[in-house]
Amino acid sequence: MMMSNYGGQRLLVVDCCYCQTQIQLPSVSPIYIVGTSVRCGRCYASTRVASPGFPRSPYSAVPYYVPINPPPHAGFSHSSPGPPPNVHRPKKAVICGISYRYSRHELKGCINDAKNMRYLLMSKFKFPEDSICMLTEEETHPYKIPYKNNIRMALDWLVQGCQPGDSLVFHYSGHGSRQLDYDGDEVDGYDETLCPLDFETQGMIDDDEINAAIVRPIPHGVKLHAIIDSCHSGTILDLPFLCRMNMGGIYVWEDHRPPSGVWKGTSGGEVISISGCDDYQTSAETSALSKITSTGAMTFCFIQAIEHGQAATYGCLLNSMRSTIRSMGSAGGGSGGAVTSLAGMLLIGGSVGGGRLRQEPQLTACEPFDVYTKPFAL
Repeated sequence: MMMSNYGGQRLLVVDCCYCQTQIQLPSVSPIYIVGTSVRCGRCYASTRVASPGFPRSPYSAVPYYVPINPPPHAGFSHSSPGPPPNVHRPKKAVICGISYRYSRHELKGCINDAKNMRYLLMSKFKFPEDSICMLTEEETHPYKIPYKNNIRMALDWLVQGCQPGDSLVFHYSGHGSRQLDYDGDEVDGYDETLCPLDFETQGMIDDDEINAAIVRPIPHGVKLHAIIDSCHSGTILDLPFLCRMNMGGIYVWEDHRPPSGVWKGTSGGEVISISGCDDYQTSAETSALSKITSTGAMTFCFIQAIEHGQAATYGCLLNSMRSTIRSMGSAGGGSGGAVTSLAGMLLIGGSVGGGRLRQEPQLTACEPFDVYTKPFAL
């Protein structure tokens, strides 16, 4: 029987194939992570998670458990905001905003994004406040600081004990990156990543791990939305299908199932990701939302579409977000300070590869659907 790290008894780990450093794995059944790869935060080597019954290779290792003795009130207990892991809630959310304060990577708007998203979930979608786990540098509880291991624990908590009819949300605002894919499951040859607060010492969280943690365990009748405001985030959940939409709103579903044949879907549930940009693009910040301080451009456009009644369907939502970014990016300096600020950020942080710099919010899903008839709801 597998023991969760919330129980304070043991962790699932694998040894780095190069330097033998223990790499913590998500607290899910090992069957969900066999065949995926994890990257070492010390030497950055990639190790493939192997099954005990199959031949080993120099680049793979078999996962195992190690005992842990966490301090009192570890995880998400009654002593800190958010529910304990053993309490079922039909609506649960993990919101992560990372500013990387006092570092050369500092961002201005990510904690504001987290606060704005919490308010939106509570006011528009009736998420109870104690069902929302916040991870930002402003949190006082040590397990709510957005370190790599804390984000992992939060994602475990999000899907733990979910039941048919549940609605789950994961919102992330912070740095994202990409790295070479070594296990052959990426169409473009790159893994997309999120950057925890301690990514320079502990490494990034790649899309393989995110998929194993919050996509494959989702059972029938459960819906999870990921709203990811970061660079290179188009396929950050490694979902099998991407909605490729042009400026006129005409779309086709692009098949992103891995060439390796590894299953990247759910266990019967529904997962939909709305991300800030394509895999080859970067995301920008703007002061347009508050008129005083910065927020992520994608988070601003997402919230604006909902508040203005432009999110009846997924197609309407995506078109509204893209239209707002395009119009503000081309408005010029005569349309007010907020618009100028957004335009400047888009020019600084646009796509890679030349031409006019821009970001285009993306939609990915486990299965194709008609984006103009499927209602949007969290």
